[in-house]
Amino acid sequence: MSATRQEPSGGLPPLPRLCFAALHVVVRDGYDQAGHSLEQPGSAREIEHWIDWKATAGLRRYVDSLGFGVAEAMDTAQRFEIGWPSARRLIELCASLELRNGFLAGAGSDQFDAVGSNAELIDAVAEQAEFIGQQGGVPVLLPMPRLTVTGASERDYVDVYGAIIDQLEGPLFLHWLGEMFHPAMRGYFPGNSLERILARHADKVRGVKLSLLDEEYEVLLRRRIGMRGQIVLTGDDYHFARLLEGQPAARGSRLGGTFELKGRTVALGDFSHALLGALDAVAEPAAEALRALGAGDLERYRELMGPAEELARFVFQPPTRHYKAGLAYHAWLRGLQGNPMLVNREDLARDVHYYRGVAVLAARAGSLGDGEVARRRLAEALGPGSEAGR
Repeated sequence: MSATRQEPSGGLPPLPRLCFAALHVVVRDGYDQAGHSLEQPGSAREIEHWIDWKATAGLRRYVDSLGFGVAEAMDTAQRFEIGWPSARRLIELCASLELRNGFLAGAGSDQFDAVGSNAELIDAVAEQAEFIGQQGGVPVLLPMPRLTVTGASERDYVDVYGAIIDQLEGPLFLHWLGEMFHPAMRGYFPGNSLERILARHADKVRGVKLSLLDEEYEVLLRRRIGMRGQIVLTGDDYHFARLLEGQPAARGSRLGGTFELKGRTVALGDFSHALLGALDAVAEPAAEALRALGAGDLERYRELMGPAEELARFVFQPPTRHYKAGLAYHAWLRGLQGNPMLVNREDLARDVHYYRGVAVLAARAGSLGDGEVARRRLAEALGPGSEAGR
């Protein structure tokens, strides 16, 4: 089994795939009194004040200890709500933690309230990407809502992305976020624009993070771009088990080899790597499963990944964009934070039946550890009549 070589965490074997966990942001106790909501969101500066930076850092250290890199300041961190002040601070936080497994971070244009032209958009995204690189991270070019709002053509996409990439040294990744995660992304990457951009800038763009929940398309894309040494970081929180497992290379296939990314040797083949919000919740069983995969124990890999993926599917159920509520609740159950709230109280977008389902499936997936806080909170969530409450 080809492996992605990286520095082991705490003596653990390396993971066989390049995997980054997209993580949420923890808010301080008392945030329910701030008056922020999805309908009346707080300002970027107000939100920055309410972030629990210590707990947010602890969550990032936790996934790093399991062998995962961190994907910072992306949709899972409510990037479209927190704004650049908090995003910048999150990126600086990741740099200060000296994470053993490194970090990626989202580059957008939200240092400005609005951009009035594509030229301004290009310079804004390039500026953030350069900042991420200076902090030691790898930039991920976030989707740009302006392109859908203005009805940009395939050629416009190729030109805008090309102009951004020309200003950067690389390495970097692109991000395609589906409309199920953000309604403004309907019609993104029209025509063949994505593959044209990837092909034209293969020397800098190491691949693309796909958040489309389309397993068939992802397999086809990874085979095409893999021929020139690029990868797909799966963002498919419904099908990640099969996508990470992959398939044996077909006879005569040109898929294979490796490339270097920030000191890591990344394996190429007919499989996806990962940049997943689901890893925020299923990090423990997923790490064990991936190490079993690396050791060639496919049966154990599937045994562990099955319940983990079941939990992820439930967390990311429609309306999918509110998946962060399940992640914050899971982290609260796990004892990683003191409350289950989210920025702008997005946690209120889910109901009690959803949260109970998260608790049941988390217990089944073995993602809550065995700490006393987790046992007590799980028993509280499921009630005295449940198996976990006995």
